Amino acid sequence: MSKRLISLIISAGALSLLPVCAYAQETGKVDSGDTAFVLLSAAFVMLMTPGLAMFYGGMVRKKNVLGTIMHSFVAIAVVSIQWILIGYSLSFGPDINGIIGGLDWIGLKGVGLVPNPDYAPTVPHLAFMIYQAMFAVITPALISGAFAERMKFSSFLLFILLWTTLVYDPVAHWVWGTGGWMKNSGVLDFAGGIVVHITSGISALAAALFIGRRKGFMREPMPPHNLPLTVLGAGLLWFGWFGFNAGSALSAGGLSTMAFVTTHTAAVSATLVWVVIEWLHRGKPTMFGAATGSIAGLATITPASGFVGPMPALIIGLLAGSVCYFALNMKGKLRYDDSLDAFGVHGVGGILGTIGAGLFAEKLINPSGADGFFFGNPHQLFIQLMSIAVVVIYSFAVTFILLKLIDWSMGLRVSEEDEMMGLDLSQHEESGYTL
Repeated sequence: MSKRLISLIISAGALSLLPVCAYAQETGKVDSGDTAFVLLSAAFVMLMTPGLAMFYGGMVRKKNVLGTIMHSFVAIAVVSIQWILIGYSLSFGPDINGIIGGLDWIGLKGVGLVPNPDYAPTVPHLAFMIYQAMFAVITPALISGAFAERMKFSSFLLFILLWTTLVYDPVAHWVWGTGGWMKNSGVLDFAGGIVVHITSGISALAAALFIGRRKGFMREPMPPHNLPLTVLGAGLLWFGWFGFNAGSALSAGGLSTMAFVTTHTAAVSATLVWVVIEWLHRGKPTMFGAATGSIAGLATITPASGFVGPMPALIIGLLAGSVCYFALNMKGKLRYDDSLDAFGVHGVGGILGTIGAGLFAEKLINPSGADGFFFGNPHQLFIQLMSIAVVVIYSFAVTFILLKLIDWSMGLRVSEEDEMMGLDLSQHEESGYTL
């Protein structure tokens, strides 16, 4: 049976993979090293979501540990299914007026083992798809930190499904999709400062403001119940972030190496400056502060990681550790309850890092990028600021509308009795600790 006939038979199914493995091998375009690198990076990024579950789970009170972990864990399933069915096509499919991808690749139709030259010319299209799926998975999970300990699980499921479709997918297309209007404008976002951190961080702020404060907020202590769990989660996030940033080079080589080094440089820089500032400000350095500082540095370097060198990454980390520290401390003064600091770390960090890319980017490091403000191109900073403003407004507005509609139709918040009992028992009838 000819390969063409095989392909025609397979294409009869709506969810088919048009190219076959033999054909992909015959083209000679698939690089085995790059493919292994991208698949391994996808696994790293997938591990970040269980890492986030532990990071967030340790930060809440013990009566809410499983409910909080469940938010991240179930996002893996819900968003992955959405991505396979329509999300990937909306984000990266053939462009419609620079706004959204078409439904040509619905159910991964036509997304097979032959590379797509628009995105990753040396790895199978499916490898690029599954790598990007892991980004889509963790982004709505980040938002859950804003409303931890008080949102109905059923409402959360509907929210992440709608939010991924109406916020994440369009913004991913604007910034990364072929034909996306922000991509065409020249915006720099190497690994998701805009697409992941600004969308999730700003949406987290909208959620915290809309759903309101936890019972007893600012009146009774709500310390993290299990800091070792949080530190373990931070370590897994840090580990996975190398796949997040270095993997975004989509090939194993010099650019992925630079992104790996700048990622670690910014993370350690932010950790150290956070510890020092906290020591001076509060009199004692804390493990909780060190863990939070590392995540702030990782989030902030994300958009710039493949465009800047180690010394600018060091500066970006210093800014992350200081600016995000003060952003978190403003929460108490402004009296909004972003439970696990999703806005202060990811929203503020994403904005700061996107500006950093506009300041420090060098074409010498990444010829596919642009020079930034400090390398003779002040217009790049304008492009970055414009993109930030649009995504901030869009993410906040759509998230607020979605929350309003869900609250109107099925209610967002658990009852006061269920909140006092804890989400573990009231939403899932189980307990994190039985000793």
